[in-house]
Amino acid sequence: MPIRPSPLLCGISLWCAATCAGAGGEPSVEPSAERLAASGIHHAPRVDDHFENNDGPLARGSVWKWRWNAFINHLPPPPENGYRFPMDHPDVPWLKANRQDNTLTWIGHATALLQINGVNILTDPVFSERASPLSFIGPARKVPPGLTLAELPHIDVVLISHSHYDHLDTASVQALNRQAGGPPRFLVPLGIKQWMANKGIDTVEELNWSDHTRVAGLDFWFVPATHWSARSFSDRNDTLWGGWAMKTAPGAARPFSLYFAGDTGYSGDSKRIGAAFGHFDLALIPMGAYAPRWFMGPQHIDPQQAVQVFKDVGAKKAIGIHWGTFELTDEPLD
Repeated sequence: MPIRPSPLLCGISLWCAATCAGAGGEPSVEPSAERLAASGIHHAPRVDDHFENNDGPLARGSVWKWRWNAFINHLPPPPENGYRFPMDHPDVPWLKANRQDNTLTWIGHATALLQINGVNILTDPVFSERASPLSFIGPARKVPPGLTLAELPHIDVVLISHSHYDHLDTASVQALNRQAGGPPRFLVPLGIKQWMANKGIDTVEELNWSDHTRVAGLDFWFVPATHWSARSFSDRNDTLWGGWAMKTAPGAARPFSLYFAGDTGYSGDSKRIGAAFGHFDLALIPMGAYAPRWFMGPQHIDPQQAVQVFKDVGAKKAIGIHWGTFELTDEPLD
């Protein structure tokens, strides 16, 4: 199905250029546990009670060296427009009433609203002013959300990729849990269900890599990514991380498939996902927070690698996410 064009495509008009078409992949397939296993997608490995990546532990550079180099070189440089990004505000009443068209609205960073066959899906909701455990320090939002929480339609499903503060925001998930009409179903990685329960959220299902669930007539699989997790200095890799694959149920009148990569470094995972699912109609692929490569390379793909992931998973269309909102690393925001 086509994605409805602007103004519903994304929250910031300047960034619509991140959308690209192409690829193809093999014909659509119906994933099964056997096909995922044959493609190399299994439950996440564990080492000493901590989760691990498929290709082993991430190479870890010195965070102090990185921060000192950024300080003495005044990194990141401000964007040429001085943070004055033009905004394309979506048609909110239309979105709230829509039950027919498949749409994508990029709200900012890794947060996106997807409307698929009448189901409203939200990815990694972060609407707060900072991606931080504290309200007065930490990466501050340079661009407001393309939609506010109040402007969202009723959300049916929330997809969480991992526990980092720029992907899992306490105030945002608690607000969604209080939405009129009842809370959404939160699909989360292993280990995050208890965190959600501690925040008063109980409509939660947690999955391991290769696990499958069906919600509101859509099939979801949690798939591997090459990354890590932590919300403090003492819980590194205690909870899992990953991406999400979604397909309409077999026999759907309007079949559609989605890949939300979450946050990842480049590895064999994208080829495994492509082999398991054949192709995707749409992919949301991170392409920011990538510099310097000696430090960020293992955990974050850069724009060139994002294009490679696009090809690996056989996406027909894609949009680049995870950039243009928070200054997290050394490249300019634009």
